Amino acid sequence: MHVGFILDGNGRWAANKSLPRSIGHKRGAENVEIILKQCGELGLSCVTMYAFSTENWSRPVFEVKALMKLFQYYLKKKLTSLYQANIKVMIIGDISPFPEVIRNYIKNLEELTKNNDGMVLNLALNYGGRAEIVRATKKIVQAFSEGLINTEKIDEKLFSSYLYTNGQNDPDLIIRTAGEKRLSNFLLWQSAYSELYFVEKTWPDFTRNDLLDALKYFKSKKRTYGSIETSEKSVGNQVT
Repeated sequence: MHVGFILDGNGRWAANKSLPRSIGHKRGAENVEIILKQCGELGLSCVTMYAFSTENWSRPVFEVKALMKLFQYYLKKKLTSLYQANIKVMIIGDISPFPEVIRNYIKNLEELTKNNDGMVLNLALNYGGRAEIVRATKKIVQAFSEGLINTEKIDEKLFSSYLYTNGQNDPDLIIRTAGEKRLSNFLLWQSAYSELYFVEKTWPDFTRNDLLDALKYFKSKKRTYGSIETSEKSVGNQVT
């Protein structure tokens, strides 16, 4: 089962406690560790965490700098532990705007865990669904211009192969915290038939029980994928 998380509300969590927003992001990062461990224990095959969007660059400079320091710290800290947990880490998004030290940590993390065969963790960094679709389109146009494909070969399956998530199942369930009910440019192509689950709690307050409630909600859904009969493709119905 593939679950996507939109980690919303770190800043609001801090503001509600009269704390700097950077403290909220730190608390949110700590909760990522907790929830990831529980996802592994529950047998999820893939988790995608929306950590930093293409739009997040427009936040105040001091907040972006604080986020960069936090990314640097956690990417360095988690190199060994994620490897030991048999988690395969993949980065989706354009990491070129990040500082070189962060890019190096990212590359090291992907290289270290590439042969792990446990849960896959997609970290969405400088990610945007629209940007991903534009990127895929450009690559298809290039392949066409080089004579590698023709128009008859262009279908949904081929298009999906040019996305960051090539080879992965689409998310079965997307969970968003902090009460907002929108995707905010997250996995726009891949989420066509995802179940959406919205939680009022901010991300730092999201717990194992909230995760279990979300999985229970997913289990209760009859996924037809546009057909009349219930599909049996939902591996999520095996989650207890």
